[in-house]
Amino acid sequence: MPQVMEFKLPDLGEGLTEAEIVRWLVAVGDVVAIDQPVVEVETAKAMVEVPCPYGGVVTARFGEEGEELPVGAPLITVAVGAESVPAEADAEGPADAPRPLIGYGSDHSRPARRRRVRPVTAAVSAPAAAPVAAPVPVPVPAAPVAAAAPAGPVPVISPLVRKLARDNGVDLRALRGSGPEGLILRADVEAALRAPEPVAAPAAAAAQGERIPLKGLRGAVAEKLSRSRREIPEATCWVDADATELMAARAAMNAVDGPKISVLALLARICTAALARYPELNSTVDLAANEIVRLPAVHLGFAAQTERGLMVPVVRDAQTRSPESLSAEFARLTELARAGRLAPSDLTGGTFTLNNYGVFGVDGSTPIINHPEAAMLGVGRIIPKPWVYRGELAVRQVVQLSLTFDHRVCDGGAAGGFLRYVADCVENPAVLLRGL
Repeated sequence: MPQVMEFKLPDLGEGLTEAEIVRWLVAVGDVVAIDQPVVEVETAKAMVEVPCPYGGVVTARFGEEGEELPVGAPLITVAVGAESVPAEADAEGPADAPRPLIGYGSDHSRPARRRRVRPVTAAVSAPAAAPVAAPVPVPVPAAPVAAAAPAGPVPVISPLVRKLARDNGVDLRALRGSGPEGLILRADVEAALRAPEPVAAPAAAAAQGERIPLKGLRGAVAEKLSRSRREIPEATCWVDADATELMAARAAMNAVDGPKISVLALLARICTAALARYPELNSTVDLAANEIVRLPAVHLGFAAQTERGLMVPVVRDAQTRSPESLSAEFARLTELARAGRLAPSDLTGGTFTLNNYGVFGVDGSTPIINHPEAAMLGVGRIIPKPWVYRGELAVRQVVQLSLTFDHRVCDGGAAGGFLRYVADCVENPAVLLRGL
């Protein structure tokens, strides 16, 4: 006799209390193995595939894609020891019971990990959860809109297209896809978002404006930045530096065979050398104990812009890495961030942040410290500027460097000394070699 086991949304660590269902990887009636991922969820920190600790037949799923569940809420139930769908699951559900949508109810990318026993309706997925309010449709132009909402599954394969539509309130049933056999593509959703608003919009709705839920990653960022401003008495100092010699050194290093080195990696190597001289900036404040805690290792965070927003992956033990190793790790973490595949552990535990806002074409910034760290080095764009070099006016590659620091952990002397050492290394990389 199979035993029905309930699997609840587990604690995903780092203080996370809820997660949004992005994509179900199994359907009711599927046979799953122990530790097989059954659902993809999005937390405030990353996309995570959640494995099930039980093996058997899925008898129920809880929650729809796009729904947010708290940690500890039922996720699925599994009939352990069953080899097929229980007899009661053969009963036909009501006519309006939700069916799996194309690209979601079955994951064709995992043929070796699960097998379909027989089709069942989603009506057996369990004690029904509370209904979720449907998103308000976004007006779309006449060309891509079907005359009537199509019956049956919505022809969407990509989960990214579904997420884009969900986040912006686009009703996929109202779109006519431009792909093969009417498949809805990302371009179709983006075209709907570019469509003009109706002229005769109700006055009340127009006055209210667009409302964007402050949750998920955006909500976590908002909470963290607000806490940083509340708790940390920050100050900022900055300096212009001639980066011509640094850029020349990088070009020479990359001219030989071997891994290429990024500017960010060289700046990171300079940062770790500067933190060795000024360890007070690689620290945190323990308010409960009323102590400053100087940290032994540099876990270097760096800002990475993604479709989900700004994320700060962390390079562990950056002080032990060479420029080549730093370049490779920056590239690996950036790729994971843009694909939404960073683990929560990749985004936590940082002790110092390097923020290269020069990639946005700006010179300077006074950023908010990444709580609970004590400092952040900002780097502007490196561009040709007039500069007095060896007593004469010349055109040099100039960069603005800024340091935002927690005034509780050090005074201006230490902060200024750190920034001046960084600038000296940028202007003359041999300074760094002398300090090794």
